This record gives sequence, C-alpha cells and structure tokens, in this order.
Amino acid sequence: MWPDAIETQRLLEQVERADPCAVDELWERHRPALRRMIDARLDRALGRRVDASDVVQDVLLRASQRLGDYLRDPRMPFHLWLRQIARDHVIDAHRRHRGADKRSLDRERAAVAFTDRSSFELAADLRDPALTPAAEALRDELRKRFREAIDLLDDADREIILLRHFEQLANGEAAQVLGLSEAATGMRHLRALRRLRGILGEAPSLC
Repeated sequence: MWPDAIETQRLLEQVERADPCAVDELWERHRPALRRMIDARLDRALGRRVDASDVVQDVLLRASQRLGDYLRDPRMPFHLWLRQIARDHVIDAHRRHRGADKRSLDRERAAVAFTDRSSFELAADLRDPALTPAAEALRDELRKRFREAIDLLDDADREIILLRHFEQLANGEAAQVLGLSEAATGMRHLRALRRLRGILGEAPSLC
C-alpha cells in the first residue's frame, strides 16, 4: 500500500538538497496510500459531511510544515511518520464533529474499511473482469461475510488486521505504530487471525 521505501529515501535526500520538485513528488507518491488509510478510519457519519480528499490535503499541509523537523530527526520510517499525522488528524476531526463520548474510531469505521479497493479482499481470486454471475455472487457473499466478521472483532484485533492486511505494514512497523514489541505484535496478529477465522467458520488448522 505504501510507496517503495528506497524511492522515498531518494526523494528525502533530494528534499534535503532543496529540490522543490522532489517535495512535490514525495507528497504525490504518498497521496493514494494516505487516502486509503483515511478512508479506512473515517467514520461513516462524518464521511457524509467531510470529504476525505480535503482531509488528505490538510494532512499533507501539516506534514509539509513539519517536514524539516522530520529530516533533522527521522526516528521512524517516513510513511509511519506520515500516517501518524494522518491518524491524529482523523481522530481530531471525530472529536470535533462527534464528541469524545462516541464509540471508538475503529469501531465506527472498520466494517467498511475493506471495500473493493482493499488489499485484503477475500475474493481476490475472483477478480477476472469476465466473472460469471455465479462467481460475482460468491465474491459478494464472501465480502459481506468478511465485513460482518471484522465488525465482530474487538478494537485491538480489528486494528492489527487493518495495519497488517489493509495497510500492509510489516510486523516491525505495526509494532512501532502500536508501541509494542515485535513478539507481542506478532502474537496479537496471530490471535486476531484465529478469532477472525473462527467467526468465519474456518478450521483452526488454517491458523
């Protein structure tokens, strides 16, 4: 989901050399991933009032203002730093529009995070453009079951599934996001998969 890290590093080095074109390319390369990450966590009710594209633009503006600080002290990979700004921005938007006493951000949005754009499409093998009606029906049924199963997970399980399979973060990256050790993150991921597969009615041996 996130742009190639080597290419991102090349652009960052060009930015440090005051290349204005590199700055523009850096933001444009990350814009699609940011949009998907924000779409996954934007509350359905808020999404009817706030355009996700505007949220992305606000995040990029804020990141642009802080880019110098990041370049002086890059404590984490660039895409994790950028997604952290995005997540904070989305949480702030929910607090402003819905109030702090509403359900958690992930609980509100998780069931619709896995749309046709999702990299964790259970029916990925059925993406043939010439699907038969039966195949299309099966794909739609799998997608529906998956959304329902995701919505039944608790917040911690849902978040690790989003991080690992929707945002496609490596275990170490997810650990940085969650503030956990890699071992603890790996165990949380495994437990979440087991619970998800149990809800979907799959055999435990698949874990």
